[in-house]
Amino acid sequence: MNVVIAGGGTAGHVFPAVALADRLAASGDAVSFIGSPQGQEATLVPAAGYRFHAVAAAPMKREVSVATAKAPFVAAGSIRSCLPLVRPADVVVGVGGYVSVPAVMAARWAHRPIVLHEQNAIPSLSNRALARFASAVGVSFGSSRAAFGARVRTVMTGNPVRTQIATARERRVELAEEARATFDLEAGRTTVAVFGGSLGALHLDQVVAGSLQHLRHRDDLQLIVLTGRDHLDIVASATTDVAPLLVRPIAFLDRIELALAVADLAVARAGAGHIAELTDCGVPSILVPYPHATENHQEANARELVSVGAAELALDADLSSEPLARRILALVDDDERRTTMAAAALAWATPDADQRLADLVHEVGR
Repeated sequence: MNVVIAGGGTAGHVFPAVALADRLAASGDAVSFIGSPQGQEATLVPAAGYRFHAVAAAPMKREVSVATAKAPFVAAGSIRSCLPLVRPADVVVGVGGYVSVPAVMAARWAHRPIVLHEQNAIPSLSNRALARFASAVGVSFGSSRAAFGARVRTVMTGNPVRTQIATARERRVELAEEARATFDLEAGRTTVAVFGGSLGALHLDQVVAGSLQHLRHRDDLQLIVLTGRDHLDIVASATTDVAPLLVRPIAFLDRIELALAVADLAVARAGAGHIAELTDCGVPSILVPYPHATENHQEANARELVSVGAAELALDADLSSEPLARRILALVDDDERRTTMAAAALAWATPDADQRLADLVHEVGR
């Protein structure tokens, strides 16, 4: 089968798309991508070994501006650019991001079957607009289904994650040992991992840095803090006088499965990718939604995890150092609560999301 995957912009769109492509390729399908030359897909997709077609596209905006006025003309040109790319396809998969719009519209014009994938609890504007043309929409959160309406077929697929993360739970003992050696951690301590995202989360990093003074008395605790490259000094400068607490600030970690395997508790933003990774690995979490996410979708993501008992919610606006330290210690000191949260995370997770979504693509393509 010839499959064209369209979309991207952020790693949250690209990583699930690449995980899907890997599963399709393993079944013998030919997979290519359409994306923006400015999006993360422009580097991540070729690095994964897939053919990438860059197409100019403009985001969908609601405000009145010159860019908004030009958008229809840009879109028309983008659709024409996509037409020869989608015509040979058996099925076109839109994974979100504004560049998916012209590719999916081209598929509509070329009478190619369409599958959409929605990662978040509140669907993106582009996916809501395109859903009427799709044979099916794969969703990751049950709460997102209502936004598409009764006439749109939705299928619970979950959000695919990279293979090394999908297999991290079954390799947890081995990976945790490697993580302790890699990050200079101590066996026997409870490990808290802080995930702010690849670009970091300034307020979260500042609050975590301040919380270290309230955790410093704990010789049974250690933290890995993924700060993002721009914020490393914020946390690193706060670690100079916190012994016996162990803190390991890390600017960027390509092998995120190491941190997931060694973590007994996570403090994380509530992006769909983070949530898929944490739940697939059964890591209980305190979720701090990014407050400026479109339509506040990260809070909606977090609230679904809270509703099933897999996470606690901490709103960014209410976040400060001493209360965060108290919440961390309350969970660190309650093994039973963390065990219950981990079980709830695993029950909610869809570790076979790549296969589920690939099955849907095959069904529609045939």
